[in-house]
Amino acid sequence: MRNLRQLTSTLLLATGLLFVAACGDGGKARVTLKLTDAPGDTLEKAVVTISKVYLKGSVDGEKDGKGDVVLLSEPVTTDLLTLANDTADLVKDAEVPPGTYKELRFVITGGYIQVKGDGGSRIFATSSDYEGLPDGAQVDGELHMPSASSSGLKVKFDKDADVTITSDDDQKVILVDFDVAQSFGKEAGGSGRWVMRPIIKGADLQFSGNVEVTLEAGSVSLPMGPTQLGSFSAVLINSDGSRETMAFTARTPTQYVADFKYLLPGTYQVDLTAAAGVSFSTDIPRPATATVSSGAESDVHFVLTSFNVE
Repeated sequence: MRNLRQLTSTLLLATGLLFVAACGDGGKARVTLKLTDAPGDTLEKAVVTISKVYLKGSVDGEKDGKGDVVLLSEPVTTDLLTLANDTADLVKDAEVPPGTYKELRFVITGGYIQVKGDGGSRIFATSSDYEGLPDGAQVDGELHMPSASSSGLKVKFDKDADVTITSDDDQKVILVDFDVAQSFGKEAGGSGRWVMRPIIKGADLQFSGNVEVTLEAGSVSLPMGPTQLGSFSAVLINSDGSRETMAFTARTPTQYVADFKYLLPGTYQVDLTAAAGVSFSTDIPRPATATVSSGAESDVHFVLTSFNVE
């Protein structure tokens, strides 16, 4: 499953501000927003329509010292679950005037989720005529989005990944991370309604890292040979318990790899899964811990020490 990565359980506004410095010629910075999502495995679809993205703060030259800079004004509809280990350009080369910006906000005007259930799936939507619904879809319940379409949703910046923008930058790329698993939940009280309370984070793309997981058979004899390593999957678990599963692919005939990309700095757990009826052990305890630093790769290497088919 593919989704947007949310890193730490504590979300803080950036201690530094989004800052755009004035040049002598009043030049503007160019800003690109890339959208991705965090681990999660409870939903089959999470579709939203993002109608506006803007910066809030003070713009140089404005009389009252306040102003909004709109980065996106044309609606974009996307399934957030298609974005893990990948990104989508939500905004490309938007010009930002000099000023000081404290917040990045998303206005979401509609959406639906498709939830796994016994005997099939159920759809919860902001309205039965939401334009993003598939043709002929049956809406089984309501998806509530408090404040999403009015004041917009605040994007929070990790305290260790502040975003600084200056007009000297040829291009500033901000990674916006929507944690799907933590952003949708059933409303308390048995109403059956689902509620979106988004957890969205942002950081300069250069702060993102990755976790590369490798798996080797070692001295263990596999019934189908080394290619059986491809039947294993790596599992990435963030600090809130959201999970993402990724199949291994061959790097060499005896070494298989899974690479989780676009992760903001933080601590993750890494585990393995195998096919039903298979038990196994590895040379290091599972789950293993992986710490992602700004712009760096963290490696987790598993070697099989036993493999049994029940």
